[in-house]
Amino acid sequence: MYNIRMNKVILKRSSRILAGHAWIFSNELASSPKSFESGSLVEVIDKNNNFLGIGYINSASLIAIRLLTRVKENIDHDFFRSRIIDAVNYRKWVFGLDNLSCARVIFSEGDYLPGLIVDKYNDCLVVQILTLGIDRLQDMILDVLDKVFNPSVIIMRNDSKSRALEGLPLYKGVIKGSIDKLPLINEDGVSYEVDPMLGQKTGFFLDQRENRIALSRYISGGKGVDLFCYSGAWGLQLCKKGANVTGVDNSDVSLNMASRNAVLNGLDNRFNTVRDDVFNFLEQAVKNRDVYDFVILDPPAFVKSRAKIKEALRGYKDINTMAMRILKKGGILATSSCSYHIQRDAFLDVLRDAAYAANRNARLLEYRYQGRDHPVLLSVPETEYLKCAFLEL
Repeated sequence: MYNIRMNKVILKRSSRILAGHAWIFSNELASSPKSFESGSLVEVIDKNNNFLGIGYINSASLIAIRLLTRVKENIDHDFFRSRIIDAVNYRKWVFGLDNLSCARVIFSEGDYLPGLIVDKYNDCLVVQILTLGIDRLQDMILDVLDKVFNPSVIIMRNDSKSRALEGLPLYKGVIKGSIDKLPLINEDGVSYEVDPMLGQKTGFFLDQRENRIALSRYISGGKGVDLFCYSGAWGLQLCKKGANVTGVDNSDVSLNMASRNAVLNGLDNRFNTVRDDVFNFLEQAVKNRDVYDFVILDPPAFVKSRAKIKEALRGYKDINTMAMRILKKGGILATSSCSYHIQRDAFLDVLRDAAYAANRNARLLEYRYQGRDHPVLLSVPETEYLKCAFLEL
C-alpha cells in the first residue's frame, strides 16, 4: 500500500519525462531544488497536479531528480527486491540460462534503478553506488542483495569519480566475507582471475564479453596486438584460436593480471606483454613498418564531457589511423569507444576519416554494442555508451 508522505516537486516542463526519460534537470523544475533535502525521495507532479513518478533529488547534481518509478508505490525492501529479481530474470532469459555465474546484474537506469551498479563474479558481488539518493538507501539495498544472491563476498567499489559530482566520498572495501582467493570466471572456455579491489571498474569489463567472443569467429591464427589490454581478455580469446598476441598497456598491475591469466589457461607461449603508452607503441610500430594480422583497440573513454568532444575525436582518429597503418591487406581491426558523448555516427565518421588518412579501404564486418547484461532503454539514450566495430582492411 502506498502510504509514505513525501515532498512534491512541480515540473514546468514534462515532455521528456512523459516520453520515458528518467532524468529531470534543475531548469525543468518550477522551483529551485535547493529548497528540498538532497538525497530525499520526492513525488514529481506536473503543473496541473498530475502524478508523474517518484524519484530522489539532489541540488548539487546537474541531474536534479532521477526517477525510480512512475506509479504510486513505497520505495522499500519489496520495491528493491522486485526490481532486482526482475533484472536477474531478464538476464536469465536473454542468455538462456537457469543460473547466472557471471554478469552485470544491475545496470543503473537500464534496470530502472538509476545510480546502482552490481556485478556478479560467481559467489562475489561488487556493488557501485553512484548517486546520493541511492547512497541514502544503501543499507536497505545491500540487505536485499544479500538475501537475493546470498553471496560469500560483497565488495563496495564506491571509488568512481562520478560520486564526487554528487558530493559523495570515494572509497572501496569488503563488507562481507573476504577475498583471500580472487574470483575465477570463465568466458567461452577461457578462465580469468578477477581482482575486484585493485582492478579497473569492478574488476573486469563485462560489457565487451559478447564482442570478444564474436571477434574470435574471424580469427584462426596469425599475429596481432591487444592494445590497452588490461587483463588480457580480448587477446586470450584469440590465443585460444591459435593466434600469437602481444598485449600492450602502461599499467604494471594490468600486465601482471594479463600474464597470470595467460599462464592460467596454458597460453603463455602465445601471449606476451609490453609495457608502453599505446600511442608511443603505435608510433614506433608505424615507423618500423611492423605488420599484423589483427589489431584490437579498446581504449578508455577519451571524453568525459561535451566540452572535450572535439579533442577526443582527434584522439580517436589518430589512434585508429595508426592501427590501420600496421595491418596487412585483409587484416582485421576491432576498435571501440566507451565514450557516451561520441555517438554512433560520429564514431563511424572517425573511422572513415582514419581510413582515408591511412590510405586504406575498410569494410565493416560488424557493428556491435555493449553486452545484453548492460540493457539499453530507447527512452534513455545515455544507457547506450559502447560502440564496437570490426573492420577488414
